[in-house]
Amino acid sequence: MTRGILEMAAANAAVIFVLALAMWLIAVRINDPSFIDTCWGAGFVVVAWVSFALADGDSPRRPVLVAITTVWGLRLAGYLFWRWRKNGPDARYVGMLKHAPNPKMYMLTKVFLLQSILLLVVSTPLQLGQVYESDSLSPLNIVGIVLAVIGIVFESTGDFQLVSFKSKPENKGKVMDRGLWRFTRHPNYFGDFCVWWGLFLVSLTNAVTVLGIIGPVIMSFLLMRYSGVGPLEKQMHRSKPQYKEYTARTSAFFPRPPRTSAKVSA
Repeated sequence: MTRGILEMAAANAAVIFVLALAMWLIAVRINDPSFIDTCWGAGFVVVAWVSFALADGDSPRRPVLVAITTVWGLRLAGYLFWRWRKNGPDARYVGMLKHAPNPKMYMLTKVFLLQSILLLVVSTPLQLGQVYESDSLSPLNIVGIVLAVIGIVFESTGDFQLVSFKSKPENKGKVMDRGLWRFTRHPNYFGDFCVWWGLFLVSLTNAVTVLGIIGPVIMSFLLMRYSGVGPLEKQMHRSKPQYKEYTARTSAFFPRPPRTSAKVSA
């Protein structure tokens, strides 16, 4: 079984790194690595299907993991690709490349290869869940399915509401504080959070699969601190003065009713 895990991990790494190199060549040609965000969601779909193809067994857990990952990953990839084509290069990557001594190598090492490594580590529960299986889904696995579905619906709804809000000229410069955005400042990130903790619960079969917790833990850190909430909050506070009031009454991450009387600190 250990051999099976190592072989699967090696196969996934080979596929992901080959795709990363191909995407890097495209980024060099167009001088824009912004579409890497599209590759993030799609990459997990690739790992899920490679793992499914390499593992043996007929446990219902295996197609469930693939199905959830595919729906989540393709929806996210499609949305981010549309946003990239609509808005053009991401300002974050433009700034990074502007100060990089060697932009081409920076894109390779700091963007495509780094994200590939993160993707492979985060996808640990997807891989372990394919190798270790049982005849039926446990109650904990069922909870995971429900949590993941809630996450997909939450994230998709939040993205749709934001796009709809921004499409109206009268909302230009305003802060989105309607729909799910009344209850959390980042419903899309909270949805991602639910999906990955759900996938982890679905993957659980024995003590070894508990190691897959590294996936949702890292994803939670990325969403809440490193590349999600933290940087976006700083940007919003700089660009929209009214965001401070929104922050005072609305939860940063976990949904809750908005505060009715919020004091705004200076």
